[in-house]
Amino acid sequence: MTYALDGWQEPTLAENLAKAGVSRRDFLKFCGGLAAAFAAGGAGLSLAARAFGADPTAAPAATPTAEDIAGKLGALTKPVVVWLQLQECTGCVESALRSGGTTVEDLVLNLLSVNYNEAIMAAAGDAANRVLGNANAEPHILVVNGSVPLKDNGIYCAIGGESAETVLKNAAKNASAILAVGACAVWGSVQASRPNPTGAVGVDQIIKDKPVVNVAGCPPIGEVITATIAYLLTHDEPPKTDAQGRPLFAYEQRIHDSCPRRPHFDAGQFVRTFDDDGARGGWGLFHLGCKGPSTVSACPVIQWNQHTSWPIGAGHPCIGCTEKEFFDRFTPFYRELPNVPGFGVEGTAEKVGLGLVAAAVAGVGIHAGVTALRLAASKTTTAAEPLAALGDEAPASEPAAATESESE
Repeated sequence: MTYALDGWQEPTLAENLAKAGVSRRDFLKFCGGLAAAFAAGGAGLSLAARAFGADPTAAPAATPTAEDIAGKLGALTKPVVVWLQLQECTGCVESALRSGGTTVEDLVLNLLSVNYNEAIMAAAGDAANRVLGNANAEPHILVVNGSVPLKDNGIYCAIGGESAETVLKNAAKNASAILAVGACAVWGSVQASRPNPTGAVGVDQIIKDKPVVNVAGCPPIGEVITATIAYLLTHDEPPKTDAQGRPLFAYEQRIHDSCPRRPHFDAGQFVRTFDDDGARGGWGLFHLGCKGPSTVSACPVIQWNQHTSWPIGAGHPCIGCTEKEFFDRFTPFYRELPNVPGFGVEGTAEKVGLGLVAAAVAGVGIHAGVTALRLAASKTTTAAEPLAALGDEAPASEPAAATESESE
């Protein structure tokens, strides 16, 4: 968006960065992080290639580089952003502000004109309401954190005397793109868990006339939020999404498929308690309730805090927070998933003894690597597969054995 007044033109992002003392090298580093985020999923490279006009079927060299992204972003003027926080805990905006890719100063002052965000703006009361009204009156990107309570006329979340539903609808009227960020905004999360006392729903249950991109997670990775916004800015349309509205570049591959603990899972080596020898050895967390086999996310690839670590890397099982109704379907969080297929080794691992299993680890690891390559080559969208349903019955103590073809 460019605004001209008596010959004056809104500076581009590249010009604003230069004035702020941000070096070209630092900007390219930031863009390189975005390129890595676009490529995180199995379809990421081809999707990102389309975004930058490259042939998605060409060799990897044709995919967008940091230079490509820098060229697109650098030529943009600041887009206006309205960032709503409805019924939520502020965790999602905190995640975005603490992403390793950019600081809050860069995000607010250089990359976006975040005209309204309750967590970081100085204005309050009537002054904040006027800012929101002015921002809503012009084209803008709408980012929403938090669910929308519908029971009792929405009294459980009101802003400036208006219900969250009314605030959302007003902000969506002139929105050129809408992002529902976080499990609350996507599906209602904890507030919508049964019996859902506030009648909480996600953004796409309210906004029906425009596409809503669901950036799932509790909270999502900051770089995924930033990368989704960058995709909108560089492509002028939302990224390709899965059946649940999540961007494919970040939500196409199961955590289980990229997990560094996968060879231990395949070999039947599992942590039993948080302080046992298996925990110290980085074994599989299946028996502690890990939901990685039924969860799609870029967590093992992008990770958190500038690629420092992630929950499973820190020794805690995945709780499946990027999946629909995870708080109802996956609790108690330390309960095992039922009917999780593997390569067959784990079905007899404890019967043959850990000594024999250890001898097979190398072969299983190679097999797992080959399987991953096959998955990438076939471009299978695992996110579209139905997830294992968790009923009220207690799950089996061991994952069911499966044939090699079933597990792939």
